[in-house]
Amino acid sequence: MLPFTHAEFIEVFARYNENVWPAQGVAYLLAIAMLAAIAVRWRHSGRLAAGGLALMWLWTGIAYHGIHFSAINRAAYLFGALFVVQALLLIRAALANRLRFATVGKTRPWLGWGLVAYATILYPMLGLWVGLRPVEVPMFGITPCPVTIFTFGIFLLSATPVPRWLVVVPVLWALVGGSAAFLLHVPQDWVLVLSGLSVILLLRPGDSMAAARFKE
Repeated sequence: MLPFTHAEFIEVFARYNENVWPAQGVAYLLAIAMLAAIAVRWRHSGRLAAGGLALMWLWTGIAYHGIHFSAINRAAYLFGALFVVQALLLIRAALANRLRFATVGKTRPWLGWGLVAYATILYPMLGLWVGLRPVEVPMFGITPCPVTIFTFGIFLLSATPVPRWLVVVPVLWALVGGSAAFLLHVPQDWVLVLSGLSVILLLRPGDSMAAARFKE
């Protein structure tokens, strides 16, 4: 089924959190800056959001997958490469200013902020609730599943159409990480599968046509 046990999986997070401290705090500061820019509709909020997401995907691909998770799963090198690719795509989106933020529709903003709140606040709290020690909790901004959930949340807040090439890797990870969540009994990751389904809203023609009329 999997080349590692649940105990080995959790131990990776413990070593990782200890080794990269205080990256966890930096990730939250970056998220606060991104969300504040989106909330006040700063003219460069799209570039900041895409750039901030790029840093999270790049860090997670190299520091988590490439250096730590690969110790128990060789597939982590492939996962890490995909995360780096996503980071490069997000950098491209930042340079082209492909994400812009305003209130468009009713469903997308609510779901977007809900996923953002889950990834940043509820996710680590659920980790503690299921019995993990603080050092064992997969932390926001530097581990794959919270980063992916947060990314879908940011995409749902965009008032302009999200390019399809930006959602391929997050959807793939929602499938991979979501299935592993059930096998490894990590309940806080179950929302990952639901976040992946948000691609239906992101690519829905009606929403895209309405968003296309948005001008900053």
